[in-house]
Amino acid sequence: MNATPHSSEHIVKSYDDELKRLTGEIQRMGDLALAQLDAAIDAVVERDSEAAMKIVYNDNAIDTLEHDVSHDVVRLLALRQPMARDLREVLAALRIAADIERIGDYAANVAKRSIVLNQSAPVQLAYALPRLARLAGTLVREVLAAYRDNDADRALGAWTRDEELDEEYTGLFRELLTYMMEDPRNITPCTHLLFMAKNLERIGDHATNIAENVYFLVHGAHIAQTRRKGDTTSVLAIDDPR
Repeated sequence: MNATPHSSEHIVKSYDDELKRLTGEIQRMGDLALAQLDAAIDAVVERDSEAAMKIVYNDNAIDTLEHDVSHDVVRLLALRQPMARDLREVLAALRIAADIERIGDYAANVAKRSIVLNQSAPVQLAYALPRLARLAGTLVREVLAAYRDNDADRALGAWTRDEELDEEYTGLFRELLTYMMEDPRNITPCTHLLFMAKNLERIGDHATNIAENVYFLVHGAHIAQTRRKGDTTSVLAIDDPR
């Protein structure tokens, strides 16, 4: 039996409500991740190990929200069997949630490193981390706003700015290596700073992933141009094994 117009409208409204709830969960995830990032950098600047421990503990909230998003996506796919734009919207939500979860992880990693860093004397180059974090945070805020507003142009603008973050990271990487070569006592604290800076650079990479998903969501096609990378540390790169 065909659905009546009234029941069809109810089904459409119910589906729209579920999508709104899904995007709302992702926005909450994004807000939490950004708050974690800001708090982690404050903990670094203030050398506040207690605050850093709270950031590490609070990462569980983001993980829980990602689990909720995954559950809702599976439910939508099973019950609604979305097609075309609706399917892109559901899959984009799943991918974006995964990227936000990783952003939260990297913010927690910065906080963890700061606890160890606080056991050493202050390092002059720690001042550069907030600048790197502000740029990473700006990219994340831009792509989340683009997702909220279905704004592919805004997403593309943030996508292109990742090169700026890479260049900042490369500059700090070189400064830290120089600092370590000048005095072996700087090696341990500067190594922690290198890992923290790499975490921030990776946050930018996940922001570009979100931008690409927003662009695909809106246009149904991938970004045509190749993203330029400003990170030239690959020959000497040090990657956090976690």
